[in-house]
Amino acid sequence: MTRISVPESQGGAGFGVYVHWPFCASKCPYCDFNSHVRQAPVDEARFVAAFRRELAHMAALSGPREVGSVFFGGGTPSLMRPETVGAILDAIAGLWTMAPGAEVTLEANPTSVEAGRFRGYRAAGVNRVSLGVQALNDADLRRLGRLHSAAEALEAVAIARSIFERFSFDLIYARPHQTHADWAAELETAIGHAVEHLSLYQLTIEPGTWFERLCAAGKLTIPEPDAARALYDTTQEVCARHGLPAYEVSNHARPGAESRHNLVYWRYGDYAGVGPGAHSRLTSGAKRLGLSTERVPEDWLRRVEAGGHGVVDEEAILPEMQADEFLVMGLRLTEGIDPARYAAIAGRPLDPARIGDLVQHGMVETLADGRIRVTPGGFPVLDAVVADLAA
Repeated sequence: MTRISVPESQGGAGFGVYVHWPFCASKCPYCDFNSHVRQAPVDEARFVAAFRRELAHMAALSGPREVGSVFFGGGTPSLMRPETVGAILDAIAGLWTMAPGAEVTLEANPTSVEAGRFRGYRAAGVNRVSLGVQALNDADLRRLGRLHSAAEALEAVAIARSIFERFSFDLIYARPHQTHADWAAELETAIGHAVEHLSLYQLTIEPGTWFERLCAAGKLTIPEPDAARALYDTTQEVCARHGLPAYEVSNHARPGAESRHNLVYWRYGDYAGVGPGAHSRLTSGAKRLGLSTERVPEDWLRRVEAGGHGVVDEEAILPEMQADEFLVMGLRLTEGIDPARYAAIAGRPLDPARIGDLVQHGMVETLADGRIRVTPGGFPVLDAVVADLAA
């Protein structure tokens, strides 16, 4: 497989801006993201002012950069008014240079989709949407705590397709009682509507979620590891057959339709994250900084209004940690990693003996251009492969 191309203006791994909108209409039982339900209306004007101030703080740290991508995540960013999205994009464009054709993605739930609102986002500068569909049958949607039906989800996909240049949607598999045949049929339906990109995530039970409590009480059962592996294999086979091969562990796209913003993360580029609970990786002078902000929305607001940003943790990331992060992120991609870049970051090369052992066991392979990538057989045990290489 050839390496996925990115516009030259992105400068290698690129630079992106992530905007976290922390509010949802309801909390899904499997979700451990920093999302919050509020009964009172959100003061969007106050949040816009805070985003502007925190963006300025990040720009002061990063210095002049060209923004190749902006991603509005959450939470449910499609609960924002289009004017709010436009004001934040204007702030970003005023602080950095926007690359020609920069990718601007907004996450949306099917329940908050309607054509007028989506046209407003398009007019504000959004050119790609990512829809949280999660399942295409109503029984599983109810079990997942989703507020939309399968019919509403597909209607939202159709609206997105009619308005935006690019779109994607998410599905979760390895759901309770899901069979191989059911998942294969659901994937076929999804691909018929997806056109260019799908994000397909295996259900995992995250600490602190309602699903974790149900599992502990014996009221929720997910597929055993062998069954989940079979569903993963089905995912790869069906998507590849229809021209949407995996370019990352959980993401499938037609060539050229990959998420440019997420590639910034996986290629270990720089990104500025703003909003409650956002994270950043920024090269500032000779240092690579890791930053995270206050998670509670109201506390974040107060911090920004008092001090210009909501950062609660800032540290210089040492070369050894940078090298580990580079492996963790880069080996998720089917294009693999450049071992010379690893050596430049870590100050030492990867251990040839460990690489050779993993090659012998069919977990990784080396390409003609010297890159190292995980094999299809290695992806299901990716964490172990990364740990072995990093040791």
